[in-house]
Amino acid sequence: MITKNHSFANGFILIGLAYRPDLKPLLFFTFFTVYVITMVGNLGLVILIVMEHRLHTPMYIFLGNLALMDSCCSSATTPKMLENLFSEDRVISLYECMAQFYFFCFAETADCFLLAAMAYDRYVAICSPLQYHSRMSKKLCVQMIIGGYIAGNLHSMIHVGLLLRLTFCGSHQINHFFCDILPLFRLSCVDPFINVLMVFVFSGSVQIFTVTVVLISYLCILVTIFRMKSKEGRGKALSTCASHFLSVSIFYGSNLFMYIRPSSDRDGDKDIIVAIFYTLVIPFLNPFIYSLRNKEVIHVMKKIIHPKKTS
Repeated sequence: MITKNHSFANGFILIGLAYRPDLKPLLFFTFFTVYVITMVGNLGLVILIVMEHRLHTPMYIFLGNLALMDSCCSSATTPKMLENLFSEDRVISLYECMAQFYFFCFAETADCFLLAAMAYDRYVAICSPLQYHSRMSKKLCVQMIIGGYIAGNLHSMIHVGLLLRLTFCGSHQINHFFCDILPLFRLSCVDPFINVLMVFVFSGSVQIFTVTVVLISYLCILVTIFRMKSKEGRGKALSTCASHFLSVSIFYGSNLFMYIRPSSDRDGDKDIIVAIFYTLVIPFLNPFIYSLRNKEVIHVMKKIIHPKKTS
């Protein structure tokens, strides 16, 4: 019993990114810089959308919430990772571990539904522009966002509840830089079959549903774009959709690679690299992909920075 309760008493040790001490200063500087830019970019975008009345449309409301969830995802994992790069013990308590995973899972699940909602919004705007205001009302927009947050909360609570039922014993070293669900399964002294099954059932359902919505929406958008007579309009729409689809592909691709694949194919080092993509790289890139290519957002930013020139 003493061995079984050891992990609960002393927590876990996060050993991810600890194998090259000589790279720690470089990793810290790189990840810290990326984190600061991510937070400034995403939270700045949220503030911009809240302050500017012209941006109170479904597309920008979705974008603001996506930026908020990206900030939540990065903040759930990156500060602890930066601390552990120079920490002696690299310990995280059980309940801190569960809280970290809860906020990470909540943000990632909400992101899935927000990306699906954004894809559907673009589908309506491009394929049925005359019906846009009736089919994509602010009421529907708010309902979709609330639905995504409820799904994210329930999804996280289910997995955290199931994790707390496991007994951890033996080695309490997690080969990762944050408390992800799959590395925790490897530390369980009981068979986590039910937990693994629930990951496939719930995470798989979320991924399949949202990916299907995204793929159908972008497929319809592409068909409409190629039917456009104007080459200039076609090129502009294709360029915008391509950048959005690239971001969505990286997000879903990394998530599917991590969670919906056989356990026999898993490699701790590969998992860490993939996790860096969806916890750091994607939240860092999204403000640039969705905002700095958007003329209306750029105009509002210029108006705030140089009010006299744009008035």
